[in-house]
Amino acid sequence: MRDYKAIYNEWLSNPYYDEETRKELAAIQGDDKEIMERFHMDLEFGTAGLRGIIGAGTNRMNKYVVRRATQGLADYIIEQGGQDKGVAIAYDSRHMSIEFSDEAARTLAANGIKAYRFESLRPTPELSFAVRYFGCIAGINVTASHNPSAYNGYKVYWEDGAQFTPPHDKAVTEHVLSITDMSRCKTMSKEEAEAAGLYITIGKEVDDAYIAEVKKTILHPEVIKEMADSISIVYTPLHGTGHVPVMRMLKELGFTHVYEVPEQAEPDGDFPTVSYPNPEAKEAFKLGLKLAKEKKADLVLATDPDADRLGVYVRESDDDDGYIPLTGNMSGSLLCEYVLSQRKAMGMLPKDAFVVESIVSSDLIKAVAAGWDVEAKEVLTGFKWIGREILKAEGEGKGQYVFGMEESYGCLIGTYARDKDAISAVTSLCEAAAFYKKQGKTLWDAMTDMYKKYGYYRENVKTIELAGVEGLAMIKKIMDTLRNDPPKSFDEYRVERFRDYSADIIRDFRPGHEGETCPTGLAKSNVLYFELNDNAWVCVRPSGTEPKLKIYTGVKGRDYKDAEKLSEDLQDEIDDVIDDIMK
Repeated sequence: MRDYKAIYNEWLSNPYYDEETRKELAAIQGDDKEIMERFHMDLEFGTAGLRGIIGAGTNRMNKYVVRRATQGLADYIIEQGGQDKGVAIAYDSRHMSIEFSDEAARTLAANGIKAYRFESLRPTPELSFAVRYFGCIAGINVTASHNPSAYNGYKVYWEDGAQFTPPHDKAVTEHVLSITDMSRCKTMSKEEAEAAGLYITIGKEVDDAYIAEVKKTILHPEVIKEMADSISIVYTPLHGTGHVPVMRMLKELGFTHVYEVPEQAEPDGDFPTVSYPNPEAKEAFKLGLKLAKEKKADLVLATDPDADRLGVYVRESDDDDGYIPLTGNMSGSLLCEYVLSQRKAMGMLPKDAFVVESIVSSDLIKAVAAGWDVEAKEVLTGFKWIGREILKAEGEGKGQYVFGMEESYGCLIGTYARDKDAISAVTSLCEAAAFYKKQGKTLWDAMTDMYKKYGYYRENVKTIELAGVEGLAMIKKIMDTLRNDPPKSFDEYRVERFRDYSADIIRDFRPGHEGETCPTGLAKSNVLYFELNDNAWVCVRPSGTEPKLKIYTGVKGRDYKDAEKLSEDLQDEIDDVIDDIMK
């Protein structure tokens, strides 16, 4: 471990750091554990860039860490000869988002790189769109997505509009880490930057262009107009960026019964109505479900603070006031089936169409793709890898992307952006609701039809929070144990093949194939995947955005209840394995 106390004392005494920062650090003098937590490491780039608790220190989100990250990015941009293209910048409703985005813009300007910064908060997918709209070399989005209110983050995008992947991510990280003296980071005043034409405020022009592209993903506008008065929708932006674009889209498409949850409509970095602004969490829907029952809504929708992920509840039947939650795998599979089936019916499904899903997403996507004779590709966790598949297809002129999704409640229809887009998901799901209602079906009916057609797939994800230095050590212990001595079975399930993405190797345990190996075919990542018999699987990886270990499981049952039981049993078994390692 590095000399965190020396770094702490440097921050405490160096006049480069402002009085407010030094005062905050002075308040923790003598608290060795807190000092260590803040300074034992630099905040690292994970699957979604920087993300951490707001506060003073190298392992916290603050203006100095943002300035350093931006300087490293600027150094790399200049090295690549892309300084004339500029960088687009967006931010969400979180605490310090305005300040951090401004800090990034002024550092870029001080390096002679034009910054296109949004006038106010905008959703993540619009930032992805803006990078390509302006022909920028890169993009920055200040957001911590669905993390608790104490967090903020910093996502970096490259010129294709996707979050950066190798070699750019590693190269920028190296440039950032090479900055050991924070005072080397350049900055200038906003007034000077604007006068030099290096700080450009953007807004309505991009909004209109982005909304126009999202509208192009709609397949049956005529059905929406016909059924709009029959569909009732409840929506909540969870105090984030979705409020304006979602309400605008639904209104312009013609939906007439859209009810926004009033207590959660306004942006608020405290997220006062929820402890965790995550559309995966049941509590995020408490107010929305209450309103839905009053309005007899067909579906209840929630977007996370940066509006790239969508949570969904659907009405079970027209004669029932009960609502059923759809996991990200379920809503993603439902949208994939809708897009492929309708594009096929309309003669709009390319012969070389493909869909993309992350390795921890439902195998139902593969079944849907096969049902429509479409190729399904697997990528690592992180939507940047889906964006990379789009770029690869465009570069090679082979294959046409039509849909991509992650189990973490995110998908993208079309290629106007290169990150998951909850705005598009909202509009397409509402369109699907109108389409199926015209046939006398609810979205739950459509989901049930899918299960009958393709099989009863069921997935689960569990997170174990392991914060701090001790938590990092425990995560390493668990991963090392599973990697070095992988289980040969999980209860009645046999491990048929074991994938270690960090070592880029797949080991075969099937009879007649024992000892055979092959590469994973994907980039190296700290992920372990167990392929089991009977269409079951287990995947374990550290979170790239929070101090957590994530455990994913998937099964296929004879019916819905059987799949639920199999899922619970498999989760219990992997829990026992992890508990034994942690003892």
